[in-house]
Amino acid sequence: MKPAAFDYVRASSAEEALEVLAKEGADARILAGGQSFMAMLNMRLARPKLLVDIMRIGSLDRIEEIEGEIVVGAAVRQAKLLGWDKLKAKLPLVALALPWTGHVQTRSRGTICGSIAHADPSAEMPLSLVALSGSVHLRSLKKRRRVRAADYITGMMNTARADEEMIEAVSFPVVAEHGYGFREIARRHGDFAIVACAAIVSSKGIRLAVGGVADRPEVRDWPGLSGSALDDALNRFAYELDARQDVHATARYRRELVRRVGRAVIEEAVQCHS
Repeated sequence: MKPAAFDYVRASSAEEALEVLAKEGADARILAGGQSFMAMLNMRLARPKLLVDIMRIGSLDRIEEIEGEIVVGAAVRQAKLLGWDKLKAKLPLVALALPWTGHVQTRSRGTICGSIAHADPSAEMPLSLVALSGSVHLRSLKKRRRVRAADYITGMMNTARADEEMIEAVSFPVVAEHGYGFREIARRHGDFAIVACAAIVSSKGIRLAVGGVADRPEVRDWPGLSGSALDDALNRFAYELDARQDVHATARYRRELVRRVGRAVIEEAVQCHS
């Protein structure tokens, strides 16, 4: 299929992009890497009248450490963050999750912020941002605001972004002395996850984030559980997620994956933390 007709603007600055959004509102959409959005255009699931390309804006193509957080600009490609020499030391969970995101070819075009803007419940970057209690930095002509990742993603491919706003950056907290684990099950490597699990273990307890099951990433925090107590907690979590059934997997299979993959990533994080 081909997309419906639209106009195109290549913004030379964030201010120019925001002026277009303020003028056009819901008729305009931001285009970054386009690895998710172009498919939606081709299938006519999205029909904007105007696309605003932000990929030539140099101020948005930055990775910076600011006050204990790694701030990733809206034009930073996934491949650039994956190749950042400080990634494993500063954001070990993201370092584990990014290789599961698409393929080499799509990571060379797709952006970190674009994946989070798309808010697919099976995607690795929204899951990682929620697991790490990260934030989304939104900007309009009138103001800037910062939204917790858990509040930004409101449902399946739905977010708290207003029509006149764009994602300027996302920020991941840098947390030392934690253990991390990440795994997912998909039909093929690079496909969207049937179930993805991210675990963070610290002296305070266990955090498990699950994607691909509910309509957005979900998180549970537990004390240092083990044995049957951990199995019981995972079982409760699996049922609380209200797993969906589709052509890829049954709800029962997804619940079983939460139990098994969830336990595996927690054990991986515990070993990393030891």
